[in-house]
This record gives sequence, structure tokens and C-alpha cells, in this order.
Amino acid sequence: MIARRELQVWLLALVLLLIGGSLVYYKSSVLGFPIVPDTQARVWTIEATLSFEAGRGPIKARMFIPGLTPGFAILDENFVSRGFGATPRYVTGGREVQWARRRARGPQTLYYRAVVYEDTALSEDDTTPPFPPSPILAEPFSTAAEMIVEDVGSKSADPGSFTAELLKRLANPEADQNVDLLLGGDPDPVALAKTATTLLAAALIPSRLVRGIYLQDQTRRSEVVPWLMVHDGTRWLYFDPATGDQGLPDNFLFWWTGTDAFAQVDGGRDQDVRVSVSGGLMDPISLARRRSEVREGPISQLSLFALPIQTQAVYSILLLVPLGALVVVLLRNVVGMQTFGTFMPVLIALAFRETRLLWGIVLFTTLVALGLAFRFYLERLRLLAIPRLSAVLTIVVLLMVAVSVVSNRLGLDYGLSVALFPMVILAMTVERMSTVWEERGAGEAIQQGMGSLVVAAACFGVMEWNLVQHLVFVFPETLLIVLAITLLLGRYTGYRLTELRRFRDLVKNPGAR
Repeated sequence: MIARRELQVWLLALVLLLIGGSLVYYKSSVLGFPIVPDTQARVWTIEATLSFEAGRGPIKARMFIPGLTPGFAILDENFVSRGFGATPRYVTGGREVQWARRRARGPQTLYYRAVVYEDTALSEDDTTPPFPPSPILAEPFSTAAEMIVEDVGSKSADPGSFTAELLKRLANPEADQNVDLLLGGDPDPVALAKTATTLLAAALIPSRLVRGIYLQDQTRRSEVVPWLMVHDGTRWLYFDPATGDQGLPDNFLFWWTGTDAFAQVDGGRDQDVRVSVSGGLMDPISLARRRSEVREGPISQLSLFALPIQTQAVYSILLLVPLGALVVVLLRNVVGMQTFGTFMPVLIALAFRETRLLWGIVLFTTLVALGLAFRFYLERLRLLAIPRLSAVLTIVVLLMVAVSVVSNRLGLDYGLSVALFPMVILAMTVERMSTVWEERGAGEAIQQGMGSLVVAAACFGVMEWNLVQHLVFVFPETLLIVLAITLLLGRYTGYRLTELRRFRDLVKNPGAR
């Protein structure tokens, strides 16, 4: 029977640990709730402006907008246009917004605004693309392409090295007549990337032309630059077509893929697209809350931040009580310290959070000592238990008032915080200490009183720790882990540390009696 109960406790603790740990991991890694307090999350505000001169007929304008991009996610986006209807949609190459209006006159300006943040949970497309069809080129371009592919293939071993060698060759067209023929003079980076995708298709290597911007703070006109995606059969590799460098920069935001133009206006002329970027910092908890609102599911909504502010303040204190109780369990069952009850040190520690530790100990000791003196006097009057306890409670309240008044006269502000002590706990401490004094002697009573203060100070140290306060409020499921540890400690039947000190002679000499 004992072994069965032991197994039940361990299984229950394991389940609680798994549930609590899983919820903490999900909220931190997926929803982005910060593990460490006082951190800031980096966010970027992007604004794309499409300007054009309207014609006389109906107007239809489209512009690519960011979609799924590795390493980033969209927190919020807005479409601002006077008199135009805006419709975002997925198209070949990514996402676009389409504006439409029956009639407009003069200059028109359409705005797209988005706030993005780093999100490592989002990765690139992991599907394996099919082999591309061979490009159809006229002569002599077809022969030049075949010669370049054959020459580069002989100097490479895989798609990655083939692409690096190819871009190196394209970056220096003067050294190769075939490259110069295909590029046709001094090409821009986009034309160079398009030529690279053509030659990669001739080598049966899947590739994509990607457009994007660099997220740099306070950029009034960010340049849209091309990048090259090449699939090596397992994953996508990223190359800068201008330099041939491999690896996607951390601050590069995908915008769209393909050879289509950034924006197109039907019924207008003189179009111009401008992209500006500004960086900023955001409270990571606010960011995580916004992300939770976007995601659906009950786990995404497990947050105390949805409660009213006053209720949040109450729970910010109540959630610390189980941690203080765990400290009491450790110090009593493992260390072997003696206290007056279990909850009294925790409640005194809560009062210490307002009075501060040193002044709290001084005030607590003063009140208990004065209350104990009056308690001994009441003992001579031979009162019944309940009236006597009521009298002790009244005396404690009067002592608290007296300490506050005297402290105010002396200019000691800390003395006013004596009202924060739980008066019932003080009265019960005086009653319990006097009972132990009478039954077991002054030494035992003082020892338990000092033990209660030490345990209360330890609870205060844990509950005042900024990291602990942050974790239990942001991740209240950590209390499941606290409960699991408490259950395991409830089955502890070994020696306490104080008992090892008491029986140290027996440990050194097992044969002694």
C-alpha cells in the first residue's frame, strides 16, 4: 500500500511538471512571453506609399505587400486610401493589395503601413520544389548558356557551390564573352539575378528571385533589393546576386518573389513607390498579448493580463503565497527549522514587502514582545480562552496604533507601516508563543519565534525577487511545478539537516549508544 501511494505521488508530480513546463514553453517560445523581466522587443514600422496621376476612367492599382517571411511576422497592418476600396489577397509571388475606384482626378497617394517583429518560429517553405523546365533561348544565347552551365558545373559539386561559382562568373562579365553576351552590357542587380535564375534552370536547379528590404532604423526611402533562393534538394539557400555571398541577413525582410513589378496602376500614370522604415522598442508582454489575440485556441488566452488592473494587482500578490509556502516546507521538513505554524511566516513576509525587511523585523519583534508581556498579565486574571484571545487581539491593535502615533511624532515614516501587519496573525503569534513558553519553557518559545522570523525573512527574499514575481504572474502555470515539488517534499521522510547536526556523534561512531 505504501509503495502504491508513493508511485501515485510520483506520477501525479510528473504529470504536473509536464503540464506546467509545457505551458511555460508554449507561452515563451510560441506566443513570445518573456522569461526574463525588463527586456524590450524590437519592432519595425514599415510604410509603403504608392503615388500616381489619375486618368479619366476607372482606376485599379495593385502593390505587393509582405507575406510569410523567414524570421519575421506581421503584428499589425493598415491600408489608408481616400475613396479607394482596398482588398488584400494571396497571388503568385506572395501577397498584394488591390485598390480600386471608379473615378478620381489629379495626384493620388495610397498607403500601406505594417508593424513587424522578429519571430524565429516562422521559417521558410520546407516543401521540395519540382525541377524547373529548361529555358528556351534563341541563338547564340542558347549556346552561350550551355557553355556557361557546363563550365561552372565542372568546377562545382552541389547546387550551393554551383550557384556561388555562377554568381562569381556573372559579377565579372569582362572575363567571359558568353557572360557578357547574356547580360548585355552593364546590368543592374535585378537583371543579374534574372540571368542567374535562367542559367540555374538550364542546370535543372530550382531557384527563385526574391525582393525585399533591409530593416534599418530611420530609413526614409528604403531600396528594394533582389536576392536569390536556390534549393539544394533539402533546403533553400540564399545568395546575394550582386556579391555572391551566401546567407540571409538577419535584418532582411522578404517582400515578394518573382519577376513582376512592385506596383502596377491601370488608369493612371507616373507611378512611384516609396518605402520607409523606422525601428522602435516595444514591451514584450504587450507584444505577446497582441500575438495571442491573433492566434486562436484556449492556450493562447491563458493570461492574467486580460483581467482588470485592480484584479491583476491582487493576483500579483496572491500568486506569491504558494512560493512562500514552498520555502516554509523546505525549511521545516528538510532543514528542520521550527516556526509558529505554516502560514504565519508567509503572511509576515508579505508585510515585509511593504515595511522592508529590517524595519519589519524590528516592528514585529517589538509588537510581539509587548503583546507577550500583556498576555502574561492576562494569564493572572484566569480568563477563559476565547475572551483572553479577544483581549490579546484588542491589545495588539492598540499597540499598533501607539507605535504608529509615536513613530509619526518622532518623524520615523517606517513606523507608520506597522498597520500593514496582519493583526490576527500577530495576536495568534502572541498567544501561541505564550502557550509554548508555559508548556516547554522560554528557550523553546524564543527558538520558535526566532525560527519564524528567519523563515519569514527567507520567504521575503524569494517573494521579493523580481524574476520570481515576473515568472509567477506572466506564467501562472509555474504554480503547477511548485505544487509538484510540494507533493514530492510531502513524501520526504529522511533526516533533516538540524538532526544530522544533533546526531553527528552517532554518525561518527555507529556502535555508540
